[in-house]
Amino acid sequence: MSRILGIDHGTVRIGLALSDEMELVASPLKTLPNGPQVIQEITRLVRAKQVGKIVIGLPIRMDGLKGTAIERVEKFADLLGKALDHEVPIEFSDERLSSKTAERALKREGHEINPKEGIVDQLAATIVLQDYLNSQRGPESYLLPDDSFEMPWMSDPQDQRSRRRHD
Repeated sequence: MSRILGIDHGTVRIGLALSDEMELVASPLKTLPNGPQVIQEITRLVRAKQVGKIVIGLPIRMDGLKGTAIERVEKFADLLGKALDHEVPIEFSDERLSSKTAERALKREGHEINPKEGIVDQLAATIVLQDYLNSQRGPESYLLPDDSFEMPWMSDPQDQRSRRRHD
Protein backbone atom coordinates (compact mmCIF):
# COMPACT_ATOMS: atom_id res chain seq x y z
CA MET A 1 0.00 0.00 0.00
CA SER A 2 1.07 3.56 -0.51
CA ARG A 3 1.28 6.45 1.89
CA ILE A 4 0.20 10.08 1.75
CA LEU A 5 2.69 12.91 2.15
CA GLY A 6 1.48 16.09 3.87
CA ILE A 7 3.22 19.38 3.13
CA ASP A 8 3.11 22.65 5.04
CA HIS A 9 4.73 25.08 2.60
CA GLY A 10 6.41 28.15 4.07
CA THR A 11 8.65 30.80 2.58
CA VAL A 12 11.57 29.76 4.82
CA ARG A 13 10.86 26.11 5.74
CA ILE A 14 8.68 23.27 4.47
CA GLY A 15 7.24 20.84 6.98
CA LEU A 16 6.57 17.26 5.94
CA ALA A 17 4.36 14.57 7.45
CA LEU A 18 3.68 11.02 6.33
CA SER A 19 0.67 8.76 6.80
CA ASP A 20 0.85 5.12 7.74
CA GLU A 21 0.14 2.58 5.00
CA MET A 22 -3.51 2.27 6.02
CA GLU A 23 -3.89 6.05 5.68
CA LEU A 24 -5.25 6.39 9.21
CA VAL A 25 -2.55 8.27 11.13
CA ALA A 26 -0.25 11.14 10.19
CA SER A 27 3.22 11.44 11.74
CA PRO A 28 5.86 14.19 11.48
CA LEU A 29 8.57 13.36 8.96
CA LYS A 30 11.04 16.23 8.61
CA THR A 31 11.53 19.91 7.89
CA LEU A 32 13.37 21.11 4.82
CA PRO A 33 14.77 24.56 4.13
CA ASN A 34 12.82 26.16 1.28
CA GLY A 35 15.41 26.64 -1.41
CA PRO A 36 16.38 25.64 -4.92
CA GLN A 37 16.88 21.96 -4.06
CA VAL A 38 13.63 21.40 -2.13
CA ILE A 39 11.64 20.04 -5.10
CA GLN A 40 14.35 17.44 -5.81
CA GLU A 41 14.52 16.45 -2.13
CA ILE A 42 10.74 16.01 -1.88
CA THR A 43 10.72 14.05 -5.15
CA ARG A 44 13.37 11.73 -3.71
CA LEU A 45 11.34 11.25 -0.51
CA VAL A 46 8.14 10.56 -2.47
CA ARG A 47 9.84 7.74 -4.34
CA ALA A 48 11.74 6.36 -1.32
CA LYS A 49 8.66 6.32 0.94
CA GLN A 50 6.32 4.95 -1.77
CA VAL A 51 4.01 7.95 -1.59
CA GLY A 52 0.81 7.54 -3.61
CA LYS A 53 -0.67 10.99 -2.99
CA ILE A 54 0.46 14.40 -1.78
CA VAL A 55 -1.66 16.80 0.25
CA ILE A 56 -0.47 20.39 0.43
CA GLY A 57 -1.86 22.84 2.95
CA LEU A 58 -3.56 25.74 1.20
CA PRO A 59 -3.18 29.03 3.11
CA ILE A 60 -6.73 30.32 2.78
CA ARG A 61 -7.24 33.63 4.57
CA MET A 62 -9.40 33.70 7.69
CA ASP A 63 -12.14 35.51 5.74
CA GLY A 64 -12.21 32.58 3.29
CA LEU A 65 -10.68 34.50 0.39
CA LYS A 66 -7.59 33.61 -1.56
CA GLY A 67 -4.50 35.63 -0.77
CA THR A 68 -1.13 35.98 -2.45
CA ALA A 69 0.26 33.05 -0.43
CA ILE A 70 -2.05 30.70 -2.33
CA GLU A 71 -0.41 31.64 -5.62
CA ARG A 72 2.99 30.75 -4.14
CA VAL A 73 1.74 27.35 -2.94
CA GLU A 74 0.00 26.58 -6.24
CA LYS A 75 3.20 27.42 -8.15
CA PHE A 76 5.13 25.10 -5.81
CA ALA A 77 2.57 22.34 -6.43
CA ASP A 78 2.91 22.79 -10.21
CA LEU A 79 6.69 22.49 -10.00
CA LEU A 80 6.45 19.42 -7.78
CA GLY A 81 3.92 17.80 -10.10
CA LYS A 82 6.23 18.34 -13.08
CA ALA A 83 9.23 16.94 -11.17
CA LEU A 84 7.16 13.82 -10.42
CA ASP A 85 6.05 13.55 -14.07
CA HIS A 86 2.46 14.00 -12.79
CA GLU A 87 2.54 10.37 -11.59
CA VAL A 88 1.51 11.24 -8.01
CA PRO A 89 -1.76 13.12 -7.52
CA ILE A 90 -1.54 16.38 -5.59
CA GLU A 91 -4.49 17.68 -3.59
CA PHE A 92 -4.94 20.74 -1.42
CA SER A 93 -6.36 20.98 2.09
CA ASP A 94 -7.26 24.04 4.14
CA GLU A 95 -4.38 24.80 6.50
CA ARG A 96 -5.87 27.73 8.39
CA LEU A 97 -4.38 27.96 11.87
CA SER A 98 -2.33 24.75 11.52
CA SER A 99 0.90 26.51 12.54
CA LYS A 100 -0.80 28.31 15.42
CA THR A 101 -2.34 25.02 16.59
CA ALA A 102 1.10 23.37 16.44
CA GLU A 103 2.68 26.22 18.41
CA ARG A 104 -0.04 26.08 21.08
CA ALA A 105 0.38 22.30 21.42
CA LEU A 106 4.13 22.65 21.92
CA LYS A 107 3.73 25.45 24.46
CA ARG A 108 1.06 23.48 26.34
CA GLU A 109 3.54 20.61 26.68
CA GLY A 110 6.22 22.98 27.95
CA HIS A 111 8.45 22.94 24.87
CA GLU A 112 10.49 25.94 23.86
CA ILE A 113 9.76 26.93 20.28
CA ASN A 114 12.88 27.42 18.21
CA PRO A 115 11.88 28.24 14.61
CA LYS A 116 15.23 26.97 13.32
CA GLU A 117 14.46 23.46 14.55
CA GLY A 118 11.40 23.24 12.29
CA ILE A 119 9.28 21.30 14.77
CA VAL A 120 6.32 23.66 14.27
CA ASP A 121 6.52 23.12 10.50
CA GLN A 122 6.45 19.33 10.89
CA LEU A 123 3.55 19.49 13.33
CA ALA A 124 1.63 21.87 11.06
CA ALA A 125 2.10 19.42 8.18
CA THR A 126 0.92 16.61 10.48
CA ILE A 127 -2.19 18.58 11.42
CA VAL A 128 -3.00 19.32 7.77
CA LEU A 129 -2.52 15.68 6.80
CA GLN A 130 -4.47 14.27 9.77
CA ASP A 131 -7.37 16.64 9.02
CA TYR A 132 -7.32 15.40 5.43
CA LEU A 133 -7.22 11.74 6.49
CA ASN A 134 -10.12 12.26 8.89
CA SER A 135 -12.19 13.98 6.21
CA GLN A 136 -11.64 11.08 3.82
CA ARG A 137 -12.77 8.40 6.26
CA GLY A 138 -15.95 9.95 7.54
CA PRO A 139 -17.80 9.06 10.75
CA GLU A 140 -18.48 5.46 9.74
CA SER A 141 -14.81 4.63 10.26
CA TYR A 142 -14.68 5.42 13.98
CA LEU A 143 -13.14 2.61 15.93
CA LEU A 144 -15.74 2.50 18.70
CA PRO A 145 -19.37 1.56 17.99
CA ASP A 146 -22.07 4.14 18.53
CA ASP A 147 -25.14 3.51 20.71
CA SER A 148 -27.13 1.95 17.86
CA PHE A 149 -24.56 -0.81 17.35
CA GLU A 150 -25.99 -4.14 18.47
CA MET A 151 -23.89 -6.43 20.58
CA PRO A 152 -25.63 -9.80 20.44
CA TRP A 153 -24.00 -11.09 23.60
CA MET A 154 -25.53 -8.17 25.52
CA SER A 155 -29.07 -8.64 24.23
CA ASP A 156 -29.37 -12.42 24.55
CA PRO A 157 -30.35 -13.28 28.18
CA GLN A 158 -28.91 -16.81 27.82
CA ASP A 159 -25.48 -15.37 26.94
CA GLN A 160 -25.65 -12.92 29.82
CA ARG A 161 -26.41 -15.71 32.28
CA SER A 162 -23.55 -17.85 31.02
CA ARG A 163 -21.15 -14.95 31.28
CA ARG A 164 -22.21 -14.25 34.85
CA ARG A 165 -21.54 -17.86 35.86
CA HIS A 166 -17.93 -17.54 34.66
CA ASP A 167 -17.29 -14.21 36.35
